[in-house]
Amino acid sequence: MARHSAKKSSAAQRALLRAGLTLTAAGAALGGGAVSAGAAEPAAAPLASPVGDLDAAAAGGAVAGALQSASGGGLAPVKHLRLNPLSGTGVDPLDNAVGTQVADFKPVTTAVATGPLTKGGALADLPLVGPATSLLPG
Repeated sequence: MARHSAKKSSAAQRALLRAGLTLTAAGAALGGGAVSAGAAEPAAAPLASPVGDLDAAAAGGAVAGALQSASGGGLAPVKHLRLNPLSGTGVDPLDNAVGTQVADFKPVTTAVATGPLTKGGALADLPLVGPATSLLPG
């Protein structure tokens, strides 16, 4: 489909998208600030509320657990996302391994470095970075 015939989004749709993204960012900032503030404070006395006494440490732990599970759900797709969208096509710029062999020595090639990307690998499939992604949640 030609670009001039593509459906254009309205100003109202863009405004709603911007408002939603702003609210999401503000909520994440407030949640992260509450966790860091809770972690910085020493153990405080239980807070009085209409429902009863609240334990600040338990509330901070609950928020930290929620952030960890939310980040796990957000980072899992990133770890398995295909890094090179052109892999497997005829125009892949990373499919350019160079090799050489001198006398009777073992041949040396750059395919080891670019191989995981040209095969459509993800972040977790890379030789050096892959093991480090296991430290990320998700």
